[in-house]
Amino acid sequence: MMEKIYQVVHTGSCTYRQVKITIRKSWVAQKYKSKAILGLLALATGLGGGQAQQRMVPVVPVSKEVTLHNPVLKGFYPDPSIIRVDGSEGSGHADYYLINSTFSYFPGIPVFHSTDMHSWTQIGNVITRPGQMNFMGARMTRGLFAPSISYYKGLFYVICTLVDTGGNFIVTAKDPAGPWSDPVYLPEVQGIDPSIFFDEATDKSYIVYNGDPDGQTIYSGQRALRMYGFDYKNLKVTGSSKMLVNGGVDITKKPQWIEGPHLMKRNNWYYLYAAEGGTGNNHSEVVFRSKDILGPYIPYEHNPILTQRDLPDNRPDPITSTGHAQLVTGPDGNTYAFFLGVRPYQGDYYNTGRETFVAPVRWENDWPVVTRPKETLQFSYKVQFPGEGQRTGIPLNGNFTVIDSFTGPLDKSYVFLRTVDSSNFKTEAVDGRGLLLNVKPATILEYGSPAFIGRRQQHLYGSYTVELAFNTNKANEKAGVVVFQDEKHFYYGCKSVSEKTGLPVVQLYQADSTGKGMQLLAEKTLPVKTGQKNDDTFDRKATDDTFEIKINIAGAHYSFLFKSKGSKHWETLAGNLDARPLSTHVAGGFIGCMLGLYATSQGQPTANKALYLWTKYQGMDKTD
Repeated sequence: MMEKIYQVVHTGSCTYRQVKITIRKSWVAQKYKSKAILGLLALATGLGGGQAQQRMVPVVPVSKEVTLHNPVLKGFYPDPSIIRVDGSEGSGHADYYLINSTFSYFPGIPVFHSTDMHSWTQIGNVITRPGQMNFMGARMTRGLFAPSISYYKGLFYVICTLVDTGGNFIVTAKDPAGPWSDPVYLPEVQGIDPSIFFDEATDKSYIVYNGDPDGQTIYSGQRALRMYGFDYKNLKVTGSSKMLVNGGVDITKKPQWIEGPHLMKRNNWYYLYAAEGGTGNNHSEVVFRSKDILGPYIPYEHNPILTQRDLPDNRPDPITSTGHAQLVTGPDGNTYAFFLGVRPYQGDYYNTGRETFVAPVRWENDWPVVTRPKETLQFSYKVQFPGEGQRTGIPLNGNFTVIDSFTGPLDKSYVFLRTVDSSNFKTEAVDGRGLLLNVKPATILEYGSPAFIGRRQQHLYGSYTVELAFNTNKANEKAGVVVFQDEKHFYYGCKSVSEKTGLPVVQLYQADSTGKGMQLLAEKTLPVKTGQKNDDTFDRKATDDTFEIKINIAGAHYSFLFKSKGSKHWETLAGNLDARPLSTHVAGGFIGCMLGLYATSQGQPTANKALYLWTKYQGMDKTD
């Protein structure tokens, strides 16, 4: 296993002897500059000036073997949508942009950039302003479903579904790093998973989506792929909705949940491809095509073009639940599929959520194929690309260690629950480092916005450690770290005071069986130093009284450990906790686990604060 250590750096100085990754303010600085000579022309399903158009583009000659690692984006990065935007004609330069679902996390819809489809950097988020959108009152597994990104004539478009409240909407931006516009809602588009297709040949555009079939449904899970014309200048649908596919590939077999559709054009064929089978073990990708964009669309006789459902359940290190793909032309001119998948640690149990994967696409008799029957997806693919770009910021795949001392603005990868209140926390809090978090009455059991700042659990094996300064004399006030799947499924390790003795303690809770409260699993007394304050005030001397709390991640188990300042040894708070209650399989829904900084007074007013001096995330998966 290879591991790299990164320090989140915001200035030129660093107190750690580690590889530095500087979080830059301009994504433009990361653009790839190739020294290779242009010379080859290749057919590509590229996105320069549009989306999914068949055209001739200059391709840089093959020059270097590159390894594409899976998952491309580790952790809860589901429902990927990717585009290629070509540079000026003859330049050979292309930019790739990728987005994912975020449900009720805020900010919503991360935007990633790459120049080589290999090295990815998060450059922004689409939903960044509470006035633009927020998810207050929603369960964490609701919110934003399956966004799709496209580009046409100098403008970027994201179309997405805000379930339960707003429906389908579009936002636009000239710079994919943001800012993005306020949403324009499309009430006529009744369904989910919309995407936009721009037909460069006709300068027309269309929205395809999952909707109700014409007439009555005849079985559970029956959906249809539908299409509207789209006025891209005025952001309005045109005409009436047309059903393109009813049910799926073969309606006599009652296929379920045809969704996540995309259109592309190649060799004068219009290809309509979509997920089928539901986003679980039966997930797959299927494809149809037509010479006319209005259809009829004929299914590929060897569908599905991507699945792992036909493989043995007991295979080692499985990748399962694959589907929801989008095709894109790589730097070598070949086609690649980006899609979601999961990595269970046992059976169908996984806590890292649905992740983003990549695989090469073969064209067989003018049909795209990702996996043939019983073909196993790989954790890496060797490809010949014209060099490699550069990534900055927090790593997204492989094994790594990241230490964040909060010496500048929060990294773009951090998330909040439902909305953000920037006045509730402060970075560079003490002597230019540390994150000061205001304790709030709100809790993670509710549908509001508690004092929570999270990062994704990206590995099946690893650890998450924080150094924390927090004092209180009230048992209802707590601050620490949480492994959070949703409102009813979490483990919370925290510092507080004992209700019985009033002494400082470290505690471990989990959501109770009602889902409305917490159950105490473990409690241990912390040492009290002479002259130590144990009240609900915070001062700059807090760094003299800190302790560390650590979560060890080991597949099907979590362990919580702690260490007082000055101690050389970790003490176990609770070991070998069952991780399965925090799995997507048990919790239901569509999200993955976050590792969060969390402080609460459990409904009571407070002015207390918690200081997090640093966090350390370490990933050590066996497949990397």
